[in-house]
Amino acid sequence: MKLAIIETGRPPGQLSEQFGDYPSMFRAMLGNGFECESFDVQAGDLPDAGAHHACLLTGSPAGVYDPLPWIPGLMEFIRAAKESKMVGICFGHQAMAEALGGHVEKSEKGWGAGLHRYNVVRPEPWMDGANKIAAPASHQDQVVVQPPNTEIVAQSGFTPLAALAWTDRPAISFQFHPEFSPAFAKALIEKRYDVVPDPDAAIASLDAPNDNARVAGWIKRFLEA
Repeated sequence: MKLAIIETGRPPGQLSEQFGDYPSMFRAMLGNGFECESFDVQAGDLPDAGAHHACLLTGSPAGVYDPLPWIPGLMEFIRAAKESKMVGICFGHQAMAEALGGHVEKSEKGWGAGLHRYNVVRPEPWMDGANKIAAPASHQDQVVVQPPNTEIVAQSGFTPLAALAWTDRPAISFQFHPEFSPAFAKALIEKRYDVVPDPDAAIASLDAPNDNARVAGWIKRFLEA
């Protein structure tokens, strides 16, 4: 399967030298069976809509509301690529929601960081029957208006729109980060130590078991179905 990985941001500082960039994290998460091609959207690099079987939008330190020159083009790509399967993670989740009729804001709840727990409220065919999951989170923006033609798949008290499935196109998105290893998630919090609330507790939370592999399996089944 030809998969376009739309790189919308990079790990801060020198973290990419230690942990790799976001496309490499997703390649490792998905494993074999995907012919991955990366596109640096911040440099103006986007694939033609429909040129790949599927596309995956990564996380980013940017906000979808930021006046950055590359964001309108990304939004137009999301709207145009309605025939390809699409997966959004964190910023990708927010960008898909904003482009397709929802709304994203910097949440008054502040930063969500560490291992977060979510309830599965709508099982989908690509899922495996789990009713609760735990995964790393790292965001201060949230989808606050649900896009039309979507179902809420997973949610928490902190993140009511944590995972979405579109009903009018083959698309799913997640606010959390199944591609983040605990070590990388901890290093990311350390980079944001002065802005993340109770950073020591957030770091310690990542020692608990997570469902990264389970969510990776969901994404693979969605893409391969």
